[in-house]
Amino acid sequence: MTATFSLDHARSLDAADSLAQFRARFAIPDPLLIYLDGNSLGRQPLVASALAHDLVERQWGNDLIRAWNHGWLELPERIGAKLAAILGAQPSEVILADSTSVNLFKLAVAALRARPGRTKILTDDLNFPSDFYILQEASALLGQGHTLERIPSPDGIHGPLAGLLAALDEDTALLSLSHTIYRSGFTYDLAALTAAAHAVGALVLWDLSHSAGALPVNLSLARADLAVGCTYKHLNGGPGSPAYICIRSELQSDLHNPIPGWMGRDDMFGFQPQYAPDPSLRRFLTGTPPIFSSALIEPGLDLILEAGIENIRAKSAAQTAYFIDLWESLLKPLDFALQSPTDPTSRGAHVALSHPHAAAIDQALIHAHAIIPDFRPPNVIRFGFSPLYTTFEEVFRAARALVELTASKSYIPFQITLPKVT
Repeated sequence: MTATFSLDHARSLDAADSLAQFRARFAIPDPLLIYLDGNSLGRQPLVASALAHDLVERQWGNDLIRAWNHGWLELPERIGAKLAAILGAQPSEVILADSTSVNLFKLAVAALRARPGRTKILTDDLNFPSDFYILQEASALLGQGHTLERIPSPDGIHGPLAGLLAALDEDTALLSLSHTIYRSGFTYDLAALTAAAHAVGALVLWDLSHSAGALPVNLSLARADLAVGCTYKHLNGGPGSPAYICIRSELQSDLHNPIPGWMGRDDMFGFQPQYAPDPSLRRFLTGTPPIFSSALIEPGLDLILEAGIENIRAKSAAQTAYFIDLWESLLKPLDFALQSPTDPTSRGAHVALSHPHAAAIDQALIHAHAIIPDFRPPNVIRFGFSPLYTTFEEVFRAARALVELTASKSYIPFQITLPKVT
């Protein structure tokens, strides 16, 4: 093993890491556990624990309903403004609401209604399955002859850019894609595809779930129309924390919420029987926001803003490149195949490897080596690198554990029924 693929080298990379100080600001009760699944659920910021206590004991316990006038009512917009700073949008263009799936439905229906006479919805076959389901149902509910066209990836890794560009035409109402593909980590050029869609008069709806907090998105620079995303992955907002909606300012007054509710009405406490939308992005709110889970998103956002998204991106690119180097030298000979882009400019913050025994290897990592990645059927293990708390030493130790258990076939006893969450 060369010096580059040694524990000492990994530790030297950590010693030079300008973001190393942030690890101490997350809950890490077991320092021996290597957590490489922050692309599914981020670690808990330490400040979140104290905030949760304050929410229960003071805000709810003492203030009761008065807390709505002490900041609760404005929480979707206040958190939205911090998200906007991370996403490169204007503060008035992002608001916290519902789940990613509900928000995708809202914006898909609104976008299709805003492009009457156009019947084509474009996506790729790498998109997250929920996005397919929602686009299909939105099309069916509108009953206006919309069709969903899924452009196939050329290799199951990279997005079908050429196919999407060829399919965009004046019948296209909506292009809807995941910015970073959940399986391979391939990341689209958001600005270029948005411009191509605009050239034929189509709207674009981006799912930012695997890119927000991991890399710069720059929605304003790209003049992106619409976006949604979750907050519990790279944004470290907590399990099931609410999602967000992004709508470019110029479009907000032209789009209508297909699930209107009292929180999105102008003069919400007027309790009028007829709906009149709020003139701001609040029109895309529906019901009462979940205050506890919404408020607990903020500590993670504050850490990202303090660290700087460009710095986070630089470290994640370095860590994924380091892991790919380790794969090339140590894991490729053991039947691991790379399922992520080699080009760092089109790769998110996770690396996917396939192996004929991936499911058993994943379980062996978890139960015999205290390393938590995640498994995606039929044969892919994803390794997520979260720069605010993942170390280069952890990256090296994960690769070395893969070598040990694969070379020795010690994963064989773990060829058992998988748990529901992998």
